[in-house]
Amino acid sequence: QVQLVESGGGLVQTGGSLRLSCAASGRTFSSYAMGWFRQAPGKEREFVAFVGWSGDITDYTDSVKGRFSISRDNAKNMVYLQMNSLTPEDTAVYYCAASSSRRAERSWYRGVARYNYWGQGTQVTVSS
Repeated sequence: QVQLVESGGGLVQTGGSLRLSCAASGRTFSSYAMGWFRQAPGKEREFVAFVGWSGDITDYTDSVKGRFSISRDNAKNMVYLQMNSLTPEDTAVYYCAASSSRRAERSWYRGVARYNYWGQGTQVTVSS
């Protein structure tokens, strides 16, 4: 079992930055691949970023490449999402998720169904 708690969301102006954090419980955190997803009102939950078990493998959806950066600290059971150059299109509830899969293909982790555990979400609102 893994429990995930996100924090760091808020209201920011276009062009601003936020850093989301996800705190994970459990002693086996490093055995989980981690992802960030987001869901805007009226839209489906979508993949944002993925980080592998040791933090050396990452993947991003095209719309955030060059602006967002995912990282993890296994010693602290934490995952982070640094978001820069934010636009109103980034407004959504952001969710942290954990996957127990050991698949090697990073693209496999873009699917919502690949993840076993989810946090409650944190709201990010970008004003124009």
